[in-house]
Amino acid sequence: MSSPSLADARVGARPRTRSIDVYRAVWRWHFYAGLLVLPFLLLLAITGAIYLFHHEIDAYVYRDLRTVPASTNLSTSTIQAPSAIADAALKSHPGTVFRYVPPASATASAQVGIRDAAGKHVVYVNPYTGQVLGSMIDRGGIVWLVRELHGLSYFGPIANGMIEVAGGWTILLVLTGIYLWWPRGQKGGVVSVRGAPRQRVFWRDVHAVTGLFAAFFILFLAITGMPWSLVWGAKVNQWANGNNFGYPSGVRVNVPMSRERLADSQQTTWSLEQARMPMSTTDHTGAGSAGPHAAHDASHAGMTAHAGHTAAGAGAATTVATANAADDEHAGHGGGASPSTTAPPASAIPAGPAQAPIGLDAAVAAFTKLGMAPGYAIAMPASRTGVYTGSAYPNDLSKQRVVHLDQYRGTPLIDMSYADYGPLGKSLEWGINVHMGQEFGLANQLLMLVVCLAIVLLCVSGASMWWKRRPSGAVGVPPMPANPKVLRTVVLLLAIGGVIFPLVGASLLVMLAIDLMWARRQRASTDLPA
Repeated sequence: MSSPSLADARVGARPRTRSIDVYRAVWRWHFYAGLLVLPFLLLLAITGAIYLFHHEIDAYVYRDLRTVPASTNLSTSTIQAPSAIADAALKSHPGTVFRYVPPASATASAQVGIRDAAGKHVVYVNPYTGQVLGSMIDRGGIVWLVRELHGLSYFGPIANGMIEVAGGWTILLVLTGIYLWWPRGQKGGVVSVRGAPRQRVFWRDVHAVTGLFAAFFILFLAITGMPWSLVWGAKVNQWANGNNFGYPSGVRVNVPMSRERLADSQQTTWSLEQARMPMSTTDHTGAGSAGPHAAHDASHAGMTAHAGHTAAGAGAATTVATANAADDEHAGHGGGASPSTTAPPASAIPAGPAQAPIGLDAAVAAFTKLGMAPGYAIAMPASRTGVYTGSAYPNDLSKQRVVHLDQYRGTPLIDMSYADYGPLGKSLEWGINVHMGQEFGLANQLLMLVVCLAIVLLCVSGASMWWKRRPSGAVGVPPMPANPKVLRTVVLLLAIGGVIFPLVGASLLVMLAIDLMWARRQRASTDLPA
């Protein structure tokens, strides 16, 4: 029979043994998750840090295209008509105009998006003289390359899905990391760093302390980045924004709607990726119709561009068309069909007397009168029922706005802004804006830059302490807990994240299978006779 002192010692040892088992189980899975996402986190942190300053980079690298020489800044009254600017661009690069961006300031050039047989280009024009300053591939340049690398979009949906896996596991890494950091009676390594760089304890403390101070911000970046994810983000977007033709409930939609989405033809925010395009009607014969009745020909209704639009007040022929996909950094997260497959068939187009569209000049004048924020872009109508869509996405959320104009009358069909979002939409868009370093100016950019650098340091320190800890010629997987039930409990808790984020759940199953095979292999090796 055991003595009382021995019995008490055994009872006291049980909680400690359980605590060690939990620590080992959490450490083991923190290790696996770190190995899985480390290269992706490095990529996200480095490209994200660069993209925080995308406006500044574009303004500097392409200053010869985007900036008008000071000597030509006479006054805004000398700016040429938009139709004349578009014609100048077309003379240099024949094709069809799918987008027009008026000069955002007195020193900014105008931008004309042109599509030809070779693809889509952006032509930069001096708005005072009509001189073509140059051109570049649409969605080209350094910043666009960085953006595509940030989401691995260059490498297809599987690679893009790995970013979703990395984002979801980052959340679990932070939570498990906080548990591993939690003080258990020790004084060193909690908020201070011990040792020297040649020692493992130095890198362990750097990893723990950096993770502690950056944990909240890393969680914020991971959570606010998930709306862009391949599976989870797309499904949540459909669920959250699938009503009222994809517009916030505060926007009244009482006009005919097409099957084309806003994201198919114009830049947009995450909350508007499901928004559908309204339709212009061709039977405006009463008051408010713009321009005389004129022949209006469009072959293959809903599939080809308007040709020969007479620009109001200018008389210049300008060929216009809409883009087949979103045209800048805000668009294209959820995918979708192109306008040529979503526009209504000819039979669905309202019958009535043919009319001339108002033209680019009148459209720009209408958007300016409505008070669109400088830097807004205009997507051209693609069919007889298409609309002029003006969209502005400045850093100031209160000035973000999307307006669809009837192409024959120039009147707004739908006019919505950030104020029309509900609480959830506003919160999501605010989080995304902070994520991109746009909400609080330079301070926001610098804060997110520090967080990106902290992520890089976490990756480097994590890899360094693993390398110094691992046995020679071995992977150095943390030991299994003595009680298998503890490991199962930890895995079940991690599975909650897998339920919320399906790709994380799939990767968890793969990692669990690998872990079981690894454990079986280790047991087999230890059972071999000496």
